[in-house]
Amino acid sequence: MTSGALIADVVLTFCLAAGILYKYGNIKKQNGIVTFAVLIAWYFSFLIIFVLPLDVSNTVYRQCVEAENSTDVNTTSTCKVPWSHVPDTVFPNLWRIVYWTSQFLTWLILPLMQSYAKAGEFTVRGKLKSALVDNAIYYGSYLFICGVLLIYIAVKPGLQLDGQKIKAIASSASNTWGLLLLVGLLGYALVEIPRSLWLSATPGYRLQRAYFKVAKISVDKSEAEETLDDVLESIQSMASCVRPRDPLYAEMETVIQKVPQNLLQKNKIQSAAAHADSMVSPTLKSLVRIHKQLIKALHTSKRCETQWQLALQKVILLEDIQRNRHSNMRTFKHTFANTPALFSPTFEWYWRCMMQDYIYRAGAVICGLLSAMVVWSELTFFNKSPVLSLFAVFLNLARDTYDYFTIEVMGHMVVLSIISDGFNIYFPMAVLAFCLATYFSLGSRLLSLIGFQQFLDDDELTAELVDEGRELVSREKRKRQRSEETAERRREYQERFGSQRQGNQDRDTVISAYRWLIEFLVVFSSC
Repeated sequence: MTSGALIADVVLTFCLAAGILYKYGNIKKQNGIVTFAVLIAWYFSFLIIFVLPLDVSNTVYRQCVEAENSTDVNTTSTCKVPWSHVPDTVFPNLWRIVYWTSQFLTWLILPLMQSYAKAGEFTVRGKLKSALVDNAIYYGSYLFICGVLLIYIAVKPGLQLDGQKIKAIASSASNTWGLLLLVGLLGYALVEIPRSLWLSATPGYRLQRAYFKVAKISVDKSEAEETLDDVLESIQSMASCVRPRDPLYAEMETVIQKVPQNLLQKNKIQSAAAHADSMVSPTLKSLVRIHKQLIKALHTSKRCETQWQLALQKVILLEDIQRNRHSNMRTFKHTFANTPALFSPTFEWYWRCMMQDYIYRAGAVICGLLSAMVVWSELTFFNKSPVLSLFAVFLNLARDTYDYFTIEVMGHMVVLSIISDGFNIYFPMAVLAFCLATYFSLGSRLLSLIGFQQFLDDDELTAELVDEGRELVSREKRKRQRSEETAERRREYQERFGSQRQGNQDRDTVISAYRWLIEFLVVFSSC
């Protein structure tokens, strides 16, 4: 009996969650409470995946021992103790902590934090009130499911409402909402990921799709900049009406401090216009509204700018791959000399121009097989005899068991038959419908029809956006090349004339020293 495997999983999972948060977050600028809450939420989510196999092995061993103890024959135990075995009370307590902490964070704390950060109010109470209002729909869906389950218990003969039932309703409602999202996302990913991997091995496909994405991001970036400019103009007009003795001066200062200095100078905002008296003074409600608009506009502008830079880097790299693919030198050459290289040029050529295509193909085949297994298992999971689900068959090869601690503690679905016998069995079959819709690109075509253009091979507007993206990338590359040439000329000028200037300075210093020495000697001799 050892807890080494469990401790290793706990430590490695924490390192994984912390590493991902460090990569995609900004630890130095983030609030400590926000960082801690997000870290715990991610950590516990990953912990379920890594610890679940240990729980299964311990459950198999426990049921084997119970089966032997149920017989009256005294024989030597044939049950093999798992190397990761821990006491039976460890996993139930662990799952209770993980599950209910995740419930508290994902349904209450994190949504409130997100809305609190976007609120335009100037007090803590006002921000909390705004956050609760913004999450009304989110909480309303949860309460609606809870209400349906309460009505079911009230009208179902033989069921009485008690503490255990209330706990079951809370967990059932959240799991039902999660299953709704899971079926939609899973139905899309099971088809789109294998197809994207397969098409990525096709020469030119990734580049065409990247051009399309650049064109779309460019439109979003322009709209975000225009929206931010409009908000800044409104702030400037409001600031010209609010004087230092105005009751709303402190709130106006809070709004002004949110504006980055590179976008709008603070002294320009604070200066009152000559016609300020003829303008209507802002109210607290209008300041709250413009404050919220500013927070959203700054966030959107920064997000679009980051996406723009990342998309440009990806397109430039894909263009380099396309160009080097036809090179006979078998050495990878980047367009810009300052591009960091992790490998030697020769290895990078073989990796990017040859090996990646085979890896994409292999990944597409593996993901396609796994997707087919998942869809088949979702369709046949309800059938217990004979067992048709592939994952159930694989599990039964080791031990025929369905009594896992995670189901006992996290789900409690056996308490409410409307969930365990109906929704949880038949709703996952909708994965097949989502998979078929994704395979025939029904969602993408529908979004394109209503104005949200998607990447479609047989669409004229897609081809126009690809050409537009190609032109935008060419323009950006010329701009960067001019910047590099300017920096190179400046560096050459510094290298060429910097030493000469330094020599002239040294010579002037020596001459000044000689003059001072001669003057000192003349004065000394005259004395």
